[in-house]
Amino acid sequence: MERKKPRQRRSFTPEFKTEIVELCRRGDRSIGQVAKDFDLTETNVRTWVRQADIDQGERPGLTSEERDELTKLRRESFASRGRRDPQASDSFLRV
Repeated sequence: MERKKPRQRRSFTPEFKTEIVELCRRGDRSIGQVAKDFDLTETNVRTWVRQADIDQGERPGLTSEERDELTKLRRESFASRGRRDPQASDSFLRV
């Protein structure tokens, strides 16, 4: 048996995700069918629908804006740790 090659990672615009979520919410097609029709993974579509519910306040969790802010803060924190003064970080190791 041959193994399937991994699918190349794709990115989607927010407008496309919104359109997919609206198609799922209409109710005439299942999430699985929408995913199949647009050659998407069902997991991705379910994640987009769940995040849209959170963004609209229908479900608890971090909104997209809060997630973006958290990601930004984590990146800034990581970058600032890399710019430490070498003597300051070295000083606590001295005995």
